[in-house]
Amino acid sequence: MARPRSRFVCQECGAVHSKWGGRCEACGGWNSLIEEAEPEGPPKGLGASGAAKGKRIAFVGLEGSSEAAPRRLTGIAEFDRVCGGGLVPGSALLVGGDPGIGKSTLLLQVVASLARNNAKCVYISGEEAVDQVRLRASRLGVTDAPVELAAATSIRDIAASLDHAHAADIVVIDSIQTMYLDMLDSSPGTVSQVRAAAQELIRLAKRVGFTLILVGHVTKDGAIAGPRVLEHMVDAVLYFEGERGHQFRILRGVKNRFGATDEIGVFEMTDAGLSEVANPSALFLADRHGAVSGAAVFAGMEGTRPVLVEIQALVAPSPLGTPRRAVVGWDSARLAMVMAVLDARCGLAIGSNDVYLNVAGGLRISEPAADLAVAAALVSALTGQPVPTDMVVFGEIGLSGEIRPVSQSDARLKEAGKLGFERALGPARRGRQKPASAGIVQNEIGHLQELVDMFDTERVTTPAMRA
Repeated sequence: MARPRSRFVCQECGAVHSKWGGRCEACGGWNSLIEEAEPEGPPKGLGASGAAKGKRIAFVGLEGSSEAAPRRLTGIAEFDRVCGGGLVPGSALLVGGDPGIGKSTLLLQVVASLARNNAKCVYISGEEAVDQVRLRASRLGVTDAPVELAAATSIRDIAASLDHAHAADIVVIDSIQTMYLDMLDSSPGTVSQVRAAAQELIRLAKRVGFTLILVGHVTKDGAIAGPRVLEHMVDAVLYFEGERGHQFRILRGVKNRFGATDEIGVFEMTDAGLSEVANPSALFLADRHGAVSGAAVFAGMEGTRPVLVEIQALVAPSPLGTPRRAVVGWDSARLAMVMAVLDARCGLAIGSNDVYLNVAGGLRISEPAADLAVAAALVSALTGQPVPTDMVVFGEIGLSGEIRPVSQSDARLKEAGKLGFERALGPARRGRQKPASAGIVQNEIGHLQELVDMFDTERVTTPAMRA
């Protein structure tokens, strides 16, 4: 009998190697090659070219009418928002997040809410026993919901249970890394198993018509574990984020074939599970203290939702030859750029100090419109003079110090007006846009120096700039 051939597959990117190596040549990952059995030839029914016994495909034109995808509301508005307005039958969603962040808690609340609205929901756990899931349901107060539970890891058994009409409307698999196909000679969690298991479940969901929700583990870098092709196979990818020390949790959509991306849903972790936060801006600013130096309120956008958040900065003399730079909730490279512009274009001697930057509330900001708010917090911390408490700040900073316009200024100002802010500091508005009717006085600036001039910087400017 011929010895089965083996190959080495990278668990980070899925690249195949003929022999083991300490480093994957495709993605550069170390110690990520795992030996797996090589599949035996093409699938049954295909020839050597893979085109035998095929049938011709009917092509259609670009012009035509198609019905809008039907939606099933979960009853949890924040979850529906991120999904694009509800769940679409026959779609597949991938939910990822750090261990213990609340993925299973959120999805158990989602299926319980759907089950109460006459949807047939199935929750299959590969990591916990049925009794453990029941304990969580008891803590959440959803034991009365008619959710069908099962503890299984075999794709063959799951497919046999769900492969018939009206088997289920919603199916949750927790998690995809624990599922396995017995036809593959590799352990659960490997690239081959994750890819094949997800492919079989997605094909089953689209054929039968139920909505499939997959829970995915994340790596130490924060990306969903397994092959990158897994994110391309599903219709939506949602990340559940949050800091362990904060009670806030952010559900962020990074891919959605049925809705907008970059939408967020805000939840608060309580003793009774996750509760929705309808107005996250008010919650993020709830613990804000009056006139304190080093703090600025940023009017940002998360998808279509305006969110106000406090940016805090601390500038202190450094006893070290290389000053510290600590950033939480923002891009450290962008902080270095803003500091360089303040030093080179405005003459602020800030580079020799330790700089600490924090986005209050555990929210992570990625849009460039936060540049001006970060600069305001840094200058305020450096001079010891607070930013006015009734002012919001937003705007992008260029390398020459110019303040560039940002999108959706009206929505930012409208949200600030709702929360009682009276002034806004930002870039000049584009073109012939009408002034926002939010009752806010707008201070438009074109260069970063105009922001610096609002503070008394005589003691912290370089001698060349004072001359």
